[in-house]
Amino acid sequence: MVNNSWGGDWTEQKLEAFVKYVNAYLTILNHNKTKYNWETIYFDGFAGSGERGQKDETFRADLFFSATNEEENLYQSAAERILSLEQLFDWYYFIDLNKNAIEQLQSRLSGINNIEPKRLQFRSGDCNKFLLELADIMKTSNKYAALVLLDPFGMQINWKSIEKLKNTRTDLWILVPTGVIVNRLLDREGKLLHLEKLISFFGLTEQEIREEFYHTFRHSTLFEDEIEVTSKVDKPINKIINLYIRRLKEIFTYVTKSPLVLRNSKNVPLFHFAFASNNQTGLKIAKDIIGKDNG
Repeated sequence: MVNNSWGGDWTEQKLEAFVKYVNAYLTILNHNKTKYNWETIYFDGFAGSGERGQKDETFRADLFFSATNEEENLYQSAAERILSLEQLFDWYYFIDLNKNAIEQLQSRLSGINNIEPKRLQFRSGDCNKFLLELADIMKTSNKYAALVLLDPFGMQINWKSIEKLKNTRTDLWILVPTGVIVNRLLDREGKLLHLEKLISFFGLTEQEIREEFYHTFRHSTLFEDEIEVTSKVDKPINKIINLYIRRLKEIFTYVTKSPLVLRNSKNVPLFHFAFASNNQTGLKIAKDIIGKDNG
């Protein structure tokens, strides 16, 4: 018997907010489907990881540290809930790096809501690769409208993948590991642990990252020598999400200013669940949902 470790109250908070949005999204798009002749796509980039069981080494390698059970409990798949909705997408793409996890997911999802098997696509591999493919497809035809869910526990999403979604009919929900991982890589003394990961995550250079999160000043010692001192900015978690939101606004027209905050029992923010789109109505719906859930 596998020792289950995933899922929890905060996971419910994230999933409930997302499912509320999906319902509103599908109601609007399906109502106008005949008029605009578009096809809807649901893309879940980390679908298999919601299995409440043993996690593989490829997943653990991205954490850089030993996360607590409480932090891990924030993470669970949305796949079953989305497929069970009354309103349906035309196409579903479920992606996961772990081949075994995606095969198990396919077995679990088969038969739900009597959806035709050909409309359900399961792929194992790097989510970034499939995001680039999705973006290319959407740019070659304007008949597609996609809702993309990216909720990794870690920093697996490269900024270059997000950039490719620019000028597409995409609504994006992304889980940003602000406190649980990113803040821990920003060393107090400016060492920038796993620098290559920070660069790919933010899409910024090392110098740009340092300018965002550190202050450097000269300090006179007791012996009148001057030394250079580096200090981390105050409220770094707020700084992290504000920077990520600012970056999203370079790609999408409408982005939530105040994402849904997921906190631990000590009220420390671990994740921020952010929304981005090129559709103003989508932003209004997301803000209404997030506002209620943040309250």
